[in-house]
Amino acid sequence: MQHRPMIRCREIGISDLEAIADLLTRGFVGRARGYWMGGLRRQAMREVPDGFPRFGYMLDHQGTPVGVLLLIYTAHDEGGETSIRCNLSSWYVEPAFRGYAPMLTKIAQRHKDVTYVNISPAHWTWRIIEAQGFQPYCSGLFFSFPALSRAAQGMRLEIISQQAPTIDGLSAAEVALLTRHAGYGCLSLVCRAAGGRAFPFILQPMRIRRGWIALPAMQLIYCRDVADYIACAGRIGRLLLRRGKIAVALDANGRVEGLTGFYTQARGRKYFKGPHPPRLCDLTDTELVIYGP
Repeated sequence: MQHRPMIRCREIGISDLEAIADLLTRGFVGRARGYWMGGLRRQAMREVPDGFPRFGYMLDHQGTPVGVLLLIYTAHDEGGETSIRCNLSSWYVEPAFRGYAPMLTKIAQRHKDVTYVNISPAHWTWRIIEAQGFQPYCSGLFFSFPALSRAAQGMRLEIISQQAPTIDGLSAAEVALLTRHAGYGCLSLVCRAAGGRAFPFILQPMRIRRGWIALPAMQLIYCRDVADYIACAGRIGRLLLRRGKIAVALDANGRVEGLTGFYTQARGRKYFKGPHPPRLCDLTDTELVIYGP
């Protein structure tokens, strides 16, 4: 008589991290173990809304992880009210246990008041994700060349470090957002218009390669509104040129008027499910910054 393996789905704990990193390294060819351990350590240190898992869930077979779904929970301000967003991050199940994979997705998506996002779906998973009730909110990326935009007179930039206690013109929540992401290795900026108004931005180096050609680019992780980036693009572009970057990629559903560049649907598709559709150009506290590009 053949016995079925004893499998249970449970939260990932601190003591599981080394084995989870080993599992993910096996599952994602091209990602070094240090990549996973670095991101897991960041997840271990960050704030997580009460009542939600810190790392996500695993399939446990006799004490050994054979499947994993990383989850990144964050509290967001939605017009003065707090909402919960969950980034469904890296998913992998050992081939011999693939039949148990639905256990992970079922437990991970059970909260009806949480907005779930998938910001890096592989093309072959799109139909599966849509069958689970997800909707696309971003269809691609617009690659802008901001140095070709006119720099408004009197506009200046400030680079924000992770130690900045206060920033004129920004709320305490925005200051915390910029300093936290500076700590993740992002480029946090404040652009000040001639009248003194402050516009916060977060950018991150991006890996873009086509064959032997590498495009030195940054990805726009955060701005209040795309219109703010358009207004400040010229000044941001000149700063980035001095750092060897010529392009900034931003979430988009088509060409972005007011910017020089090109739109592509080859990458950048993103999905959500839940009560609060995400804004374009808000990728804060997601796998992109916690685990890196």
